[in-house]
Amino acid sequence: MQRTVPTIAVAGAGLRGRGYAARIREAGGARIVAVAEPDPARRARFAAEHGLAPERTFPGWREMAARGRPADAVIIATQDAEHAGPAVRFAGLGCHILLEKPMATSEAGALRVVEAVERAGVMLAVCHVMRYTEYTRALRRLIEDGRIGAPVSVQHLEPVGWWHHAHSYVRGNWRRADESGPMLMTKSCHDVDWLIHVMGEAPARVSSFGRLSHFRPEERPPGAAGRCVDCAVEARCPYSATRLYLSCLGDPARETWPLGAVTDDRTEAGVLRALREGPYGRCVYACDNDVVDHQVVNMEFPSGATGVFTMTAFAAAAPRQTRVFGTSGCLEGDGLRITVRDFVTGGTEIVEPGGVPREGASDGRHDLDDDALADAFVAALVAGDPALLSSGPRESLASHRVVWAAERARLNRAVIELDPRSSPAKGTVST
Repeated sequence: MQRTVPTIAVAGAGLRGRGYAARIREAGGARIVAVAEPDPARRARFAAEHGLAPERTFPGWREMAARGRPADAVIIATQDAEHAGPAVRFAGLGCHILLEKPMATSEAGALRVVEAVERAGVMLAVCHVMRYTEYTRALRRLIEDGRIGAPVSVQHLEPVGWWHHAHSYVRGNWRRADESGPMLMTKSCHDVDWLIHVMGEAPARVSSFGRLSHFRPEERPPGAAGRCVDCAVEARCPYSATRLYLSCLGDPARETWPLGAVTDDRTEAGVLRALREGPYGRCVYACDNDVVDHQVVNMEFPSGATGVFTMTAFAAAAPRQTRVFGTSGCLEGDGLRITVRDFVTGGTEIVEPGGVPREGASDGRHDLDDDALADAFVAALVAGDPALLSSGPRESLASHRVVWAAERARLNRAVIELDPRSSPAKGTVST
């Protein structure tokens, strides 16, 4: 008997939506059958890539939902504030959901999503993509197998990168907490979720420190203009939009991202016009941003192990770096390679789980992670088995709540205690 190929609709044809859809098309395990995207150029490009008829393209997710169940599953890759609404609606139509993080911009919204998918009996995969790589599986297995004894502490660094931070979190769509969410949620909920996953437990207590230190009006250099194209000091500024975006021309990957967010005109004149007229040409010291540019989260786990997560803008954009310290060994990883040191033998082992980023892949995708998640979601659809997904709705909700607790801790200068007995977990402030 011929196997039925699952169908998938996409809400949001930006970088993430296009990336997941491209992987699904390449792998061939499911079919992309509809798209909802407000930008006409993006919508037309996506339709051409997947051979979609005009009646299968929509200007928004509401219009797509109004026509009834569009497919077996829906990828929701809209802007952050538009995650909960479509997730609840498409779950109600009986669609399985692949939902970009964050689940919602509030705890109440995230809970609505969880309750909607549970009520409908559909699968939900939140795009905590770091869970899905061979690297993560190998690192977690080393800890579970006792290769370093009992884990006592973990350090995890996310070096966002100076130009990436300026692009996305100063000039770009994630610059303001009231429009998308705090930096810890929009960028680093991946990392908090991943630490919970590899440590095998959620923290019992969290605290956090961080602020917007540099990208502020008072840090503006003397003589700086409101836009880089008019600025007398632009050549000496690390955050020059002119230098960053013009340097993308001729590089297909960088023309996709970050330049694709700035303009579809891949010419020098087109880029300069976008920098004169659009948000990405603004001086980083004269934007309306308010999210932090560096933050530390401290965690204490029920086992007594401790963890420190650091996010910083002020680094070269690089893979995340992790160290786990145990009672009989320690390990260090960079996303591709793990070094294990044995305290008993004094020996060192290099573990390379395999897999390299696809040639030409843009810096804007967690390339291996995104592909692995897309593959797992399609496999779960084919088998009808949510166990093929690395986390369920309640587990994703719980890790989101740790992020919100850490952000409350930062804002209130407090330690937040998480009650492991509550479901879902509730936090209380203690000083």
